Amino acid sequence: MIPSEINSNEKNTPTDNGATPDIITGAEALMRSLVAEGVRTIFGYPGGAIMPVFDALYGYTRGDNKKFDHILVRHEQAAAHAAEGYARVSGEVGVCLVTSGPGVTNTLTGVADAMMDSTPIVVIAGQVGTGALGTDAFQEVDLVGVAQPITKWAYQIRRPEDVAWAISRAFYIARSGRPGPVVLDFPKNAQVHSCEWKPVHVDHIRSYNPYPQINQQAVADAADIINAAERPFALVGQGVELGGAHNELVEFLEKADIPAGRTLLGLSALPSGHPLNMGMLGMHGSYATNMKTQECDVLIAIGMRFSDRVTGLPSTYAKQAKIIHLDIDPAEINKNIVSDVAVIGDCKISLPAITRLLKKNVHREWRDSFKEYADMENEKVIEPAIHPTEGPLLMGEVVNVVAEATGGEAVLVNDVGQNQMFSCRYFKYNRKRSVVSSGGLGTMGFGLPAAVGATFGAPDRTICLFTGDGGFQMSIQELGTIMEQQSPVKMIMLNNNYLGNVRQWQDMFFGHRRSFTKMLNPCYESIAKGYGIPYDVVVDRADLKEKVRKMLDTDGPYLLECAIKEEADVLPMTPPGKSVNEMLLEL
Repeated sequence: MIPSEINSNEKNTPTDNGATPDIITGAEALMRSLVAEGVRTIFGYPGGAIMPVFDALYGYTRGDNKKFDHILVRHEQAAAHAAEGYARVSGEVGVCLVTSGPGVTNTLTGVADAMMDSTPIVVIAGQVGTGALGTDAFQEVDLVGVAQPITKWAYQIRRPEDVAWAISRAFYIARSGRPGPVVLDFPKNAQVHSCEWKPVHVDHIRSYNPYPQINQQAVADAADIINAAERPFALVGQGVELGGAHNELVEFLEKADIPAGRTLLGLSALPSGHPLNMGMLGMHGSYATNMKTQECDVLIAIGMRFSDRVTGLPSTYAKQAKIIHLDIDPAEINKNIVSDVAVIGDCKISLPAITRLLKKNVHREWRDSFKEYADMENEKVIEPAIHPTEGPLLMGEVVNVVAEATGGEAVLVNDVGQNQMFSCRYFKYNRKRSVVSSGGLGTMGFGLPAAVGATFGAPDRTICLFTGDGGFQMSIQELGTIMEQQSPVKMIMLNNNYLGNVRQWQDMFFGHRRSFTKMLNPCYESIAKGYGIPYDVVVDRADLKEKVRKMLDTDGPYLLECAIKEEADVLPMTPPGKSVNEMLLEL
């Protein structure tokens, strides 16, 4: 538990030069503190209780003193998701600025999403004055009370003197160790009252240990088990991306010749074309990775949390294997799957520590054994999904065409549902930080604002958003943000006129009773025209490659609607409550 009070044992380093301090408002102190943290982009929406801060922001977004770009979203939830997209691709902390009451409660879905997926964002929200707290004043909500369970830290800044400390602490907590969201509640009196400006830099908090010291005996035990393994298998998670341990991962895998599967959020931690990459793990992952989980003799989990979508039925998961778990968060150890050896710490340090003790090894027969399962999946699932010869367009073939056209260099952003599973399965990744997806919370509506954020976090890269018609309409108002900013999001809408994932489950587990999953869709061409966004539609697969190329060659945003087969299913699939080796290749 991170203490919420100002702690005298924290290392707060003054950064002033001894000159006579300025007397400034709390709102101005916030601006200076954000500058000190290196913030360049803020996603926000103004309102009454945060108005003094927005007034201070005015001078920081214009003229010679410009420090920030403020991106006006069209809904506060979008501010949080945009900050997530920004953080995921840039490796920096995403920042949101919103008002009190419904303004900040609208962001909390994004805050919960960031907590589940270990995404560093800082949400700064207005609040009624401290004298009105507890009176049910207009747009008052107990933000700290509501936010504490879904944040790394939630704190109310009651005095302007505390602004510099609170901001530095918030950013330190958000970005250090296992990253995550922080929420700051900023009452109006603390915004408008004055204080002496004293910069503060927090780099230590008593009782908060973001980088545990690695146990060398655990390192040695892990290396011994791996050296003795005949059928080792690695599970690569987002922790490798968050820790910047991409090179360390490759050196580890290559030295011991260990095949690897990747979680949904860890897909770009290892290039798609690497010979040791065996595919995606999980409910809709690769057949080989799931089957081989039940055949390996050593399972090495690296920066992943053994989500239920990866393990299937936990009581039957990898019971034959010795399990080694590398994670920076001690809370993840033995939470879902019991490990034989736990190496707690930053994988950028723990991976090379283990690698130094590994013997150079070759597991050719074990590696080659993945091919049998991969060939079965390729014949029954992949080829029919990406190279169909007749019938309506399929999601898999659209994703495959875009992936080939972008050559593994683009950033994949997706929404939630079938579009998410197909795009994660068939997109290609050559570069790190190339996947922006709502993993743990599964938030429909995430994709569009997250893609906007990604364009600011990685302005030199092509941002490809795959979304279904359902998720697209949950945040369709953010076309206004795209219009205003001319954010170059390439939006590929996979329109099957259904809430496709729910429809698939209804067909499989609820006797084909399709209860309210059929969608009556609007004319997306008219909507795109209203926002001044270029639009095209693909119905015939003969036009697909040409229209994808046109989209990619067009400067700025683009909406490409694809008329998808209505009743196509995502396969393979491990049914809920089943073991991972009970994965289905066909229904």
